[in-house]
Amino acid sequence: MSITLQTVIRAIGGECLPHRVTDRAQIDGVADIDTYVVIGNSEYVTLVTGTVDALSSRLGRSHLSGSPTDPLADGVFVTDQDSPEVRNLLAAHRMTAIVGTDLAGTALNATLRALVSDERAASERLVAAGMNVLTQVARRGGLTAVIAELAHRIDGWVVLLDPQGHLVASAGAGRLHITDAVAVALGRPVRVRHEGLQVHQVGTDQDLAGHLVIASRSSSRRRPRDLATQAAALVDLLLRTHDPSLTEHLGREALLNRLLAGGDEARTLLRRWGVHESQLTAFALGARTRTIDLERVLRRWLDDLGAEHVFASQPGLVSGFIRDDLVPELSAKVEAFAPIGGSWIALGLGTSTSVDALKLSAVQARQALNSALEEGHRLLNYARLTTVDLVLTKLAPAPREHLTAVLEPLRDSSGRHGDLTHTLRVFLAEHGAHRASAERLKIHRQTLRSRIQRIEELTGLSMEHADDRATAWLALRAAGF
Repeated sequence: MSITLQTVIRAIGGECLPHRVTDRAQIDGVADIDTYVVIGNSEYVTLVTGTVDALSSRLGRSHLSGSPTDPLADGVFVTDQDSPEVRNLLAAHRMTAIVGTDLAGTALNATLRALVSDERAASERLVAAGMNVLTQVARRGGLTAVIAELAHRIDGWVVLLDPQGHLVASAGAGRLHITDAVAVALGRPVRVRHEGLQVHQVGTDQDLAGHLVIASRSSSRRRPRDLATQAAALVDLLLRTHDPSLTEHLGREALLNRLLAGGDEARTLLRRWGVHESQLTAFALGARTRTIDLERVLRRWLDDLGAEHVFASQPGLVSGFIRDDLVPELSAKVEAFAPIGGSWIALGLGTSTSVDALKLSAVQARQALNSALEEGHRLLNYARLTTVDLVLTKLAPAPREHLTAVLEPLRDSSGRHGDLTHTLRVFLAEHGAHRASAERLKIHRQTLRSRIQRIEELTGLSMEHADDRATAWLALRAAGF
């Protein structure tokens, strides 16, 4: 926590006379009256020491000359003296002060400087430790993970924009404040609702890569500012590091979709992929944190196991297929995984299935993963799931498709299930509790209510009716959510 006037009073005694600032004002330094020339930072105050006579002389000269108020009046005078004359002088110039301290002279000055120095040293240590973690997170999870970890470190939210103000990434409640972030970053004439917003340039004026906008709930502004300034340099490096895997990701997604379609073409494709087994097991790897690069971790594991990379990834999820004999070894790696910060990875496994009919196993793996994440398990096999899932396996294709059709109106403009489907699943998993659902989704409760209302309008279901909630849950499970 940053040093404030209250902190100083607890250390040296005295009484605060607040005129221009309150006793909650944060301090950035200590100066003698003769050396105090200019306000260093408008967001902080400077402690001023010296004699009352020197203070009176300097403030008096400014008053007699008719010049603007001396910058000294914006500081905080600290003295062991306390008399009506001192109080009247301070009140006349509206200068905040701490009077009647237990220490005086050299001892007072030395104590104040030690307090400020200790706070700065502590702040620098925390920033250095934070950057060490951000660097490790960057190696494991890339840009998205860095933004998420930064939001956690500053106890607030972060929005990363490109030079034109388009969203690149966000964390915390950043998605709720993109308009404000853009307005402050680009200097647009839009009312910004957060006075504590900070903008950090990513790159140089000649080679601008973007804007890092942060908002912190911390009482200290210096620490989040210093950490974000250094993080902006790390973000600049990550943005300028070419990622050649985009084409590969799209290709893997297309290949996996072909496998899910089944038939002889799926079998032929697997053989060309280097997989000659007649049976495979689907897996789904996920985590509730974005600070872990799941794909990178899985690649290393599959290389260790000597397995082909038959998988595709999307944010927070990697799904694919593996030989049946390697399932125990992959499971062991998941259970032994211990990343930074105590986060963990969950693995959902489907049943062993013929390579020309892999879709069912893939749906089972997703359902097992979802249950594992909800229940706090690292590993969950579909065969150990609840009665609902076992009943769904007995459904013929037609009834299953009839169930999943309930969710079709929730697809986004790209044809995929997005925020609405995810919101519905979390809402039902949290038994309709608005507070718990909003916290898990990291959105405001009013946003949650708006989404639920939209879901009800699109599907025709009412979340107040038990039958409709059951229908929605069965549809989600049948669709693999």
